[in-house]
Amino acid sequence: MRTAEVSRKTKETCIDLKLSLEGGPVAIKTGIGFFDHMLTALAFYGGLGLALTVDGDLEVDGHHTVEDTGIVLGQAMKEALGDRKGIRRYASAYIPMDEALCFTALDFSNRPFLVFDAPMPQERIGSYESCLTEEFMRAFAVNSGLTLHMKALYGKNAHHITEALFKSLGVSIKEAVAVTGAGVTSTKGVL
Repeated sequence: MRTAEVSRKTKETCIDLKLSLEGGPVAIKTGIGFFDHMLTALAFYGGLGLALTVDGDLEVDGHHTVEDTGIVLGQAMKEALGDRKGIRRYASAYIPMDEALCFTALDFSNRPFLVFDAPMPQERIGSYESCLTEEFMRAFAVNSGLTLHMKALYGKNAHHITEALFKSLGVSIKEAVAVTGAGVTSTKGVL
Protein backbone atom coordinates (compact mmCIF):
# COMPACT_ATOMS: atom_id res chain seq x y z
CA MET A 1 0.00 0.00 0.00
CA ARG A 2 1.44 3.37 -1.04
CA THR A 3 0.88 5.61 1.95
CA ALA A 4 2.63 8.34 3.89
CA GLU A 5 2.19 10.29 7.11
CA VAL A 6 3.87 13.67 7.47
CA SER A 7 3.75 16.17 10.31
CA ARG A 8 5.34 19.60 10.21
CA LYS A 9 5.39 22.28 12.89
CA THR A 10 6.73 25.78 12.46
CA LYS A 11 6.06 29.10 14.18
CA GLU A 12 3.42 29.72 11.47
CA THR A 13 1.67 26.36 11.00
CA CYS A 14 1.13 22.96 12.56
CA ILE A 15 0.17 20.32 9.99
CA ASP A 16 -0.70 16.62 10.25
CA LEU A 17 -1.35 14.73 7.02
CA LYS A 18 -2.06 11.11 6.05
CA LEU A 19 -2.09 10.19 2.36
CA SER A 20 -3.01 7.00 0.53
CA LEU A 21 -2.53 6.71 -3.23
CA GLU A 22 -4.97 3.77 -3.15
CA GLY A 23 -7.89 5.89 -1.94
CA GLY A 24 -9.77 6.04 1.32
CA PRO A 25 -11.60 8.58 3.45
CA VAL A 26 -11.12 12.30 2.88
CA ALA A 27 -11.23 14.65 5.90
CA ILE A 28 -9.74 18.12 5.52
CA LYS A 29 -9.67 21.05 7.93
CA THR A 30 -7.37 23.98 7.15
CA GLY A 31 -9.43 26.84 8.53
CA ILE A 32 -9.99 28.22 5.01
CA GLY A 33 -13.31 26.95 3.69
CA PHE A 34 -12.63 27.40 -0.02
CA PHE A 35 -9.19 25.76 0.30
CA ASP A 36 -10.81 22.78 2.07
CA HIS A 37 -13.23 22.55 -0.87
CA MET A 38 -10.34 22.58 -3.39
CA LEU A 39 -8.31 19.95 -1.52
CA THR A 40 -11.40 17.74 -1.23
CA ALA A 41 -11.90 18.00 -5.00
CA LEU A 42 -8.21 17.24 -5.59
CA ALA A 43 -8.40 14.12 -3.41
CA PHE A 44 -11.70 12.96 -4.94
CA TYR A 45 -10.58 13.28 -8.56
CA GLY A 46 -7.11 11.99 -7.69
CA GLY A 47 -8.53 8.84 -6.08
CA LEU A 48 -6.61 9.70 -2.93
CA GLY A 49 -7.27 9.02 0.72
CA LEU A 50 -6.41 12.24 2.54
CA ALA A 51 -6.65 13.20 6.20
CA LEU A 52 -5.37 16.72 6.82
CA THR A 53 -5.52 19.16 9.71
CA VAL A 54 -3.83 22.53 9.65
CA ASP A 55 -3.57 25.07 12.45
CA GLY A 56 -2.15 28.17 10.79
CA ASP A 57 -1.68 31.84 11.54
CA LEU A 58 -4.85 32.88 9.75
CA GLU A 59 -4.93 36.08 11.79
CA VAL A 60 -2.07 37.17 9.48
CA ASP A 61 -3.53 35.77 6.24
CA GLY A 62 -3.84 32.43 4.45
CA HIS A 63 -0.43 32.37 2.78
CA HIS A 64 1.46 30.24 5.30
CA THR A 65 -1.43 27.79 5.65
CA VAL A 66 -1.77 27.27 1.89
CA GLU A 67 1.95 27.15 1.04
CA ASP A 68 2.85 24.90 3.97
CA THR A 69 0.01 22.53 3.06
CA GLY A 70 1.52 22.28 -0.42
CA ILE A 71 4.91 21.51 1.12
CA VAL A 72 3.56 18.74 3.35
CA LEU A 73 1.30 17.22 0.68
CA GLY A 74 4.26 17.22 -1.70
CA GLN A 75 6.49 15.50 0.88
CA ALA A 76 3.80 12.88 1.49
CA MET A 77 3.35 12.28 -2.24
CA LYS A 78 7.09 11.81 -2.68
CA GLU A 79 7.22 9.36 0.22
CA ALA A 80 4.16 7.40 -0.96
CA LEU A 81 5.58 7.08 -4.49
CA GLY A 82 8.81 5.59 -3.17
CA ASP A 83 11.12 4.57 -6.03
CA ARG A 84 8.30 5.26 -8.53
CA LYS A 85 8.70 1.84 -10.15
CA GLY A 86 5.84 0.87 -12.40
CA ILE A 87 3.94 4.17 -12.36
CA ARG A 88 2.61 5.60 -15.62
CA ARG A 89 4.49 8.81 -14.72
CA TYR A 90 2.97 11.22 -17.28
CA ALA A 91 -0.62 12.48 -17.49
CA SER A 92 -2.69 15.44 -18.56
CA ALA A 93 -6.28 16.63 -18.34
CA TYR A 94 -8.54 19.40 -19.59
CA ILE A 95 -11.30 20.28 -17.14
CA PRO A 96 -14.16 22.68 -17.88
CA MET A 97 -15.95 24.49 -15.08
CA ASP A 98 -18.81 26.56 -16.43
CA GLU A 99 -17.19 29.34 -18.51
CA ALA A 100 -13.62 28.35 -17.54
CA LEU A 101 -11.40 25.77 -19.19
CA CYS A 102 -8.13 24.68 -17.57
CA PHE A 103 -5.36 22.28 -18.51
CA THR A 104 -2.79 20.37 -16.45
CA ALA A 105 0.13 18.32 -17.77
CA LEU A 106 2.50 16.65 -15.34
CA ASP A 107 5.43 14.30 -15.02
CA PHE A 108 6.46 12.60 -11.77
CA SER A 109 10.04 12.92 -13.02
CA ASN A 110 11.74 13.74 -9.72
CA ARG A 111 12.77 17.01 -11.42
CA PRO A 112 10.51 19.65 -9.87
CA PHE A 113 9.35 22.55 -12.01
CA LEU A 114 6.23 24.68 -12.23
CA VAL A 115 4.83 26.59 -15.19
CA PHE A 116 1.65 28.35 -14.07
CA ASP A 117 -0.33 30.49 -16.49
CA ALA A 118 -3.68 31.20 -14.90
CA PRO A 119 -4.53 34.85 -14.31
CA MET A 120 -7.24 35.31 -11.71
CA PRO A 121 -9.97 37.86 -12.54
CA GLN A 122 -10.87 38.39 -8.86
CA GLU A 123 -8.42 38.79 -5.97
CA ARG A 124 -10.48 36.84 -3.43
CA ILE A 125 -12.72 33.80 -3.32
CA GLY A 126 -14.36 34.10 0.08
CA SER A 127 -11.48 34.36 2.56
CA TYR A 128 -9.10 32.70 0.08
CA GLU A 129 -6.69 34.92 -1.87
CA SER A 130 -6.73 33.64 -5.45
CA CYS A 131 -2.98 34.30 -5.89
CA LEU A 132 -2.35 31.50 -3.34
CA THR A 133 -3.26 28.83 -5.89
CA GLU A 134 0.09 29.34 -7.61
CA GLU A 135 1.90 29.24 -4.24
CA PHE A 136 0.26 25.91 -3.38
CA MET A 137 1.07 24.41 -6.78
CA ARG A 138 4.71 25.52 -6.57
CA ALA A 139 5.17 24.10 -3.06
CA PHE A 140 3.48 20.84 -4.07
CA ALA A 141 5.53 20.44 -7.26
CA VAL A 142 8.88 21.22 -5.63
CA ASN A 143 8.33 18.92 -2.66
CA SER A 144 6.89 15.97 -4.60
CA GLY A 145 9.47 16.04 -7.41
CA LEU A 146 6.85 16.93 -9.99
CA THR A 147 7.17 18.76 -13.29
CA LEU A 148 3.84 20.59 -13.42
CA HIS A 149 2.38 22.75 -16.18
CA MET A 150 -0.99 24.43 -15.59
CA LYS A 151 -2.92 26.81 -17.82
CA ALA A 152 -6.28 28.53 -17.71
CA LEU A 153 -7.22 28.73 -21.36
CA TYR A 154 -10.04 31.12 -20.50
CA GLY A 155 -12.47 32.01 -17.75
CA LYS A 156 -14.08 35.00 -16.05
CA ASN A 157 -14.61 33.67 -12.53
CA ALA A 158 -11.66 32.99 -10.21
CA HIS A 159 -13.65 30.34 -8.33
CA HIS A 160 -14.29 28.39 -11.53
CA ILE A 161 -10.70 28.75 -12.76
CA THR A 162 -9.23 27.63 -9.43
CA GLU A 163 -11.60 24.69 -9.13
CA ALA A 164 -10.84 23.54 -12.69
CA LEU A 165 -7.10 23.73 -11.91
CA PHE A 166 -7.41 21.62 -8.75
CA LYS A 167 -9.67 19.09 -10.47
CA SER A 168 -7.38 18.79 -13.50
CA LEU A 169 -4.48 18.22 -11.12
CA GLY A 170 -6.44 15.46 -9.37
CA VAL A 171 -7.43 13.73 -12.62
CA SER A 172 -3.81 13.89 -13.83
CA ILE A 173 -2.38 12.58 -10.56
CA LYS A 174 -4.73 9.60 -10.59
CA GLU A 175 -3.58 8.61 -14.07
CA ALA A 176 0.13 9.33 -13.52
CA VAL A 177 0.51 7.36 -10.26
CA ALA A 178 -1.33 4.31 -11.62
CA VAL A 179 0.90 1.24 -11.60
CA THR A 180 1.09 0.02 -15.19
CA GLY A 181 4.35 -1.97 -15.19
CA ALA A 182 7.15 -3.35 -13.06
CA GLY A 183 10.10 -1.19 -14.05
CA VAL A 184 10.90 2.50 -13.90
CA THR A 185 9.25 4.49 -16.70
CA SER A 186 12.47 6.10 -17.91
CA THR A 187 15.03 5.41 -20.60
CA LYS A 188 17.64 6.23 -17.94
CA GLY A 189 16.35 3.43 -15.71
CA VAL A 190 15.87 5.72 -12.71
CA LEU A 191 13.69 8.65 -11.70
